[in-house]
Amino acid sequence: MNDVDAPVRDAPGPAGAGARRSGELQILLDEGTRAVVEDGDLRTGRDRFARAYRIAESSGEERAMAVAALGFGGLCVHEHRTVAGSVLLESQIRRALELLDPQSSLALRLRIRLAGESDYRNSDNTAVLALLAQARAQQNPMARAEALSLAHHCLIGPEHGALRRELAADLVAESFRTSRRSDLLMGLLWQTVDMFLDGDPHAERCLSELRGLLAEQDHLAVGFVVSAMDVMLAVRAGRLDEAETLARACTERGIAAGDVNATVWRAAQLVTIRWYQGRVVELVPLLSEVVNSPTLSAVDDHALAALAVAAVTAGDRRKAVSALAILCGHDLGDLPRSSSWMVTMHGVAEAAYLLDDAATAARVHELLSPYGHLPIVGSLAVACFGSAQHALGVAALTMGDVDRAVTHLRDAVRQNLALAHWPAVMASWDRLAVALVRAGRPAEADAVRQEMAMAAKEAAAPPPETDAAGGADERAGDGQGQPAAFCTRLGRKWRIGFGGRSVLVEHSVGMLHLVVLIANPRQEIQAVDLVAGLTALHEAAEHTALSRQPALDRVATQEYRNRLARLRTELDEFEAADDHERAAAAQAEHDWLMNQLAGATGLSGRVRRFPEGKERSRVAVSKAIRRAVDRITAADPVIGEHLQHAVHTGVRCSYWPA
Repeated sequence: MNDVDAPVRDAPGPAGAGARRSGELQILLDEGTRAVVEDGDLRTGRDRFARAYRIAESSGEERAMAVAALGFGGLCVHEHRTVAGSVLLESQIRRALELLDPQSSLALRLRIRLAGESDYRNSDNTAVLALLAQARAQQNPMARAEALSLAHHCLIGPEHGALRRELAADLVAESFRTSRRSDLLMGLLWQTVDMFLDGDPHAERCLSELRGLLAEQDHLAVGFVVSAMDVMLAVRAGRLDEAETLARACTERGIAAGDVNATVWRAAQLVTIRWYQGRVVELVPLLSEVVNSPTLSAVDDHALAALAVAAVTAGDRRKAVSALAILCGHDLGDLPRSSSWMVTMHGVAEAAYLLDDAATAARVHELLSPYGHLPIVGSLAVACFGSAQHALGVAALTMGDVDRAVTHLRDAVRQNLALAHWPAVMASWDRLAVALVRAGRPAEADAVRQEMAMAAKEAAAPPPETDAAGGADERAGDGQGQPAAFCTRLGRKWRIGFGGRSVLVEHSVGMLHLVVLIANPRQEIQAVDLVAGLTALHEAAEHTALSRQPALDRVATQEYRNRLARLRTELDEFEAADDHERAAAAQAEHDWLMNQLAGATGLSGRVRRFPEGKERSRVAVSKAIRRAVDRITAADPVIGEHLQHAVHTGVRCSYWPA
C-alpha cells in the first residue's frame, strides 16, 4: 500500500557491501509493498518494512526510511496495539520526518499517518481531516488515497455516517489514479462497512461486488473482514451453529493475514452467538481475560460491557457491578464514540436491566436516542445485535417507563424484521411481551407470545430445498427459476419476504389481495373476484386453474376455521379455570377471526356478493393494494421496490416476479 512514485534506487553508497545493502533494501521494500498492496499479507509486510527501515536508517537513506515507516503502519490505523509497537511506529515516522523536506509528498504522507494514529487513539478526527484537506489540494494521488482511508477509519462512530460514505466513494475514485489494488479494495470495503453500519438494505450488493474482486485475486486482510461479515450474516439468519464454524475459519484467516483483530473479533463473535443461544454465562472466563488483552483497541469497551452482562447472568453481581462502574466512570457519556460504541451501549443497557440500575439505564437512553434508527453493529460490521430500538426499549423498561418501552420494542421488532435478524426479532418480541405485561396489557402480551411461538415453530421446521446461492426454491422462486416474494401468516399479521429479507405487516384488505396475487404468480385474477372475497376466489380458482400451488383461499380459510375450533376449546378451559386474562385474549382473537371470515362469506358460509361492477372493483382493489405496498415499502424499501415493479393492478391483477 505504501509504495512511492518511483523505486528507491538512487541512494548513494560505496561499492561492494554498500551496493549489496542498497540492493537488499530495495528487495525488502518491493516485497513489503507487494505483500500489503497485492496480497494483504500484513505479517510479511511488517517484517519486510521493519528490516528495510533498519537498513535505511543505518545507511542514512531518508527516503527509504519514510517508505518503510509508511509500510510498517499497515493498511488501517492502530494496527500496532501494544505500547512498544505503537511507540516504535511513531518514532520511525518522526525520525523520517526530521530528515525529509517538509514540503515533500512523502513528508505529507508521514504526517497523515501520524495524525491518523493519534486521532484514532484519542477518539478525534480534527488533525487527520485537516491533513486530508491539504492532500486534496496537492497533485499526489497516494497522499489523497491514504488520507481518505485513514480519515474514514477515524470517523467510524455512529454520528459520522454521511461523511464516511463520501470519503469511501472518493477513495474508490482515487484508486484508479494510484493504480493500487489495495486502494480499490479498501474503498469498496469501507463502502460495505458503512452500508451495514447505516442499516442500508443494499449492503449485501456492495459485499457481493467485493467478493467478486476477491474471487479474481485474494487479499488476505480484506478477505478476513469479509469472512467476519459472513459470521455476522449467519447470526442474523439464525444459523448460530454455522456462525460458530464460520467464526473459527475467520479467526484462522485473520491470523494468516497477521491482523491484530483476529482474536478480538473471535471473542466478539462468540459473545453474539452465545447471547442469542442463551449461553452467555459460559463466557465469563474468556471475557475476564479479553478486557485486559493488549490486543484490544484503546477505544474499545465492548468486552467490559459484555462481561457485566455475563457476570450478572451467572450470579456474580459484584463482578457485574464493578464492570459497569468502570464503564460509567465519571460519566457514561465520556466513553469514546468508536466503532464498538453502539455495541457497548447495548451491553450497558442489558446489564442495567439485569441489575435494576435505573440511573444508568436513563443515561443509556439519553445517549443512544439520537441513533435509534441505526442497527447495533460492531467494528467493521463483524457483529450485529439488531435495532438500537431494542436497547432503548430495555433501558425504558428499566427506568419504569413501560409505555415508552412498548413503543421502542415494537419499532425494534419491525426494524429487526427489515434486517432479517431473526434472533433479534425473537429477543425483541420477548422483551415486548414483558413490557406489555408491566403496562397492564396481558392480552396483547399473549398475542405477542403466540407470534413468537408460531415463528419458533416455523424456524424449527425443515427448511425448503435451497439453490446454490442459499435461496429457498419453494418460497423464493416462482416455479420458473425467478426470485419471488412469499407470505406467511403470523397471528394477526403477515410476514412477507423477498431475496433473503423479510418484514412483518399488519393485516389489511390490500394485504389480503396482495397475498392472493403472490400465491398465484404470473396468473391474472379479476379484480371483481378479489373483491368478492376468499370463497369467491376459491370457486374462480376451480374453474380457471389459477395456480399450481395450493390456493391461498383454501389454506387461509381452513387455517381460520381450525384456529376458531381451538379457540373455542381454549375458552372453555380458561373459563373453567377462572383464567380471565387468557379467556379475554382468546375471545378477542376469536371475534377478530370471525370478522375476517364474515368479510368473505355470508352468515351461512355462502359467497357474499357485492354490487360493485368491474370498474368499482378495479378502483377499490388498486387503492387497497397500493396502500399495502406503501406500508411494506416504509418498513423495507427493498421488498417494497420489488412489489412496486412486480404487482400489476387493473381490471385484471397479477404478480410477475421478473
